[in-house]
Amino acid sequence: MIIDDEPLAIRVLENHIQKIPWLDISFTCTNPVEAIEQVKQKKADLIFLDIQMPELTGLEFLESLPRQPVVIFTTAYRQFAADAYDLDGLDYLIKPIAFPRFLKAVNKYVERHGNKQDLPLVSIPGVSDSRSFFIRSGHEMIRIEVSEIMYIESLKDYVQIFLPDKKYIYKARISNLEEELQDDHFLRVHKSYLIPLDKVSAVSPTHIRLGEKEIPIGRTYKNMVLKRLGID
Repeated sequence: MIIDDEPLAIRVLENHIQKIPWLDISFTCTNPVEAIEQVKQKKADLIFLDIQMPELTGLEFLESLPRQPVVIFTTAYRQFAADAYDLDGLDYLIKPIAFPRFLKAVNKYVERHGNKQDLPLVSIPGVSDSRSFFIRSGHEMIRIEVSEIMYIESLKDYVQIFLPDKKYIYKARISNLEEELQDDHFLRVHKSYLIPLDKVSAVSPTHIRLGEKEIPIGRTYKNMVLKRLGID
C-alpha cells in the first residue's frame, strides 16, 4: 500500500514498484483517515507511509492501527527519523526518492521478512553487488566504492571522502551520508567525522585509530561509539 497526500509522490513510488517483479500495489490513498479502514479491510505485506499529512500524520496513523504492519516511511523531513524508528519502521526514505535508495529499502524487507515467501534480492542491471555511489569531480562523475572509504570529514556544506590513495571533495552534508551509509556499518564518531567500523584498529578515551590516522571522538558521541564497538 502507498499512503501519501501528494499524488506526485505516489506516482514516483508506483514507477519504482513496477520495476520489482514480485511487488504489486494493493491500494493507494492520499487521505490517511480514509486509509485506516482500507488497511483493516485489505491485506498488505508492506506499507509505504508518508509522515507529514493533514488531519493525521503518518506516525499517528500507525499508532492508531490495532496491528503493526511492516512500514517504510517516506518524507521530505529528516527530523522525524527518531520517532519513525521508535515505531519500528523498517526504513526511512527522504524525498525525492531515488530508485537505488528505494531498492535498498526493498531488499531490507526481503532480508527480514523473506523467509515467508521466496523473494529474491533485487539488483540494478550493470551494477556490481558491491555498494557504490557517484560524485561529481570536475566534468566527470566518479564512482566511489563504499568498501574503499577510509573515513569522511565534514567541511560545512561539503565533505571530504578519503580513499586509500586519494581524496575527493564534493557538496553534501555529512548527516545525509550518515543516513545513507548506516546499513554499511558506518558510524558518526564526531560532528565532523564518519567512519567505517571495519577499519577501526584501536580506540582510546578521546580518539579512534584507523591505521595511522587518528580521529577524535566527540563527547556527545562517546557512549554510542563504545556501545557499537562492544566496549564496556
